[in-house]
Amino acid sequence: MMNSTRKTAITVGILFLIATIILIIGGVFSLTKNETDYLTAVSANENQIILGALLEMMAAAAVVGIPIAMFPILKKYNEGLALGYVGTRIFEGLTIFLNTIVLLAILALSKEFVTAGAPDVSYFQTSGTLLLALRDTIGVLVDFPFPIGAVIFNYLLYKTKLTPRWLALLGIIGGILWLATAPLRMFGFNPEAMEFLAFPIAAQEMILAILLIVKGFNPIASETEKKA
Repeated sequence: MMNSTRKTAITVGILFLIATIILIIGGVFSLTKNETDYLTAVSANENQIILGALLEMMAAAAVVGIPIAMFPILKKYNEGLALGYVGTRIFEGLTIFLNTIVLLAILALSKEFVTAGAPDVSYFQTSGTLLLALRDTIGVLVDFPFPIGAVIFNYLLYKTKLTPRWLALLGIIGGILWLATAPLRMFGFNPEAMEFLAFPIAAQEMILAILLIVKGFNPIASETEKKA
């Protein structure tokens, strides 16, 4: 019979896959910022926007679910850091959810713009610009709790040997690299060349997810956790 630790590993692995994959592909189904007439385009692609919003909400739920599932295990090694990990990921999930609300507000504004026929364009454009700016700002905020949480989580994995140490170390390095770019993006400096710094943490989370689903946690560390 599958024990609780094995079930937790599978659950966390699946949640990592859901969160990472959705956040990677979710933008394809949400808002195309390059549209010159986005107020009309958003309304014309209502189903695509709604699908994007649903994907973002699923990602937010998965992000919050990961630390909640891991907390009973991690708290036995370091309850303070385990709580810190829960806090960072809840904040991350909240920012994703808030971004989804803004996306739906843009959709509502777009539909009102189209329905109005010959509206006061300046009013709608100003409102749309503010909502787009708010969505971008919230998007930048996600870049703080996510890497901080990744560093905390992988530090715990490294110390406890719940997973291979090289994989946990890759997660720590990837989290630090991505965290270093967050202040730059906050001040509007976001060159495409900087995006490659997200690859280490993205790759690490995919490898970790598959490892947890297929093999679970390190059996020696799991046995130690049972005795704690």
